[in-house]
Amino acid sequence: MKLVILDGYAENPGDLSWDALSQLVDEYVVYDITAPEDIISRSLDADILVTNKTPLSRQTIEMLPKLKYIAVLATGFNVVDCKAARERGIPVSNIPAYSTDSVAQLVFGFMLEFSNRVALHSESVKNGDWERSEHFCYLKAPISLLSGKTLGIVGFGRIGFAVAEIANAFKMRVLAVSPHTNTYNGFGAVEFCTLEKLVSQSDFVTLHCPLTESTNAMVNSDFLRKMKSSAFLINTSRGGVVNERDLAEALENGTIAGAGLDVLSVEPPKGGNVLIGAKNCLITPHIAWASLEARTKLLNIFLENVENFVKGKPSNVVN
Repeated sequence: MKLVILDGYAENPGDLSWDALSQLVDEYVVYDITAPEDIISRSLDADILVTNKTPLSRQTIEMLPKLKYIAVLATGFNVVDCKAARERGIPVSNIPAYSTDSVAQLVFGFMLEFSNRVALHSESVKNGDWERSEHFCYLKAPISLLSGKTLGIVGFGRIGFAVAEIANAFKMRVLAVSPHTNTYNGFGAVEFCTLEKLVSQSDFVTLHCPLTESTNAMVNSDFLRKMKSSAFLINTSRGGVVNERDLAEALENGTIAGAGLDVLSVEPPKGGNVLIGAKNCLITPHIAWASLEARTKLLNIFLENVENFVKGKPSNVVN
């Protein structure tokens, strides 16, 4: 049985090992990345095909007669035409709930940077400002407490809940919007409310909702005008949830105080993006999920998925 990984670099840039696969399959091949024109040629002999972001369309699946199983190296599986796979009797599995704490941590990384301005003051010291100062302490920008501030969480699944738990430890007030409020009703430190109330009262708004027809470009000029001018937007969900041009204008005009983004509408942003270089906008390259611990957990679940398929009992099947 042959296994082919089409785009393994993001999961394993070199600090993990695929060696355990040799105990599960006869042969495996790992590509860091696969161009669209190479998908078929690289997949033709595969019994098991592994993808993270490389799309597997109906046309592609129909051109792979040996294919028996598709493993997705992520929670989201929209890169695979699951219906086409199901019609062929090909199970598709994903990796659920591996990066919850990792994503929640980056949310607070953004929040603490906006509150404490660590990078700004560190750069100031490197530039010699402290050495030249007459005072033992100086401020390049105001520093503020998270304690007592209001955090609005849009989407209250596993990650939203983890963010709320951390916010509770910081003594923040937490508002949340979710279609599934019953799931975490036992967590009394959260007030579920309307989106309008959350947006207007929050000092930080953090997005943890999927990209759907109803959430596409949900954060637009109208949304942003309802936020406090002192508030910050954080997005670690999907870039398409935000109308990027509207956000860039809101940042430039001071409609909101800043934004912390780990996702953009097109990744990587070939040809640039209107938010790169925008005023008070921090952007990281989709790294919220990618802590070593989260990627190790992902790898272990992936190996379990492959092992279970080989044993005839596929796990985490999404189709």
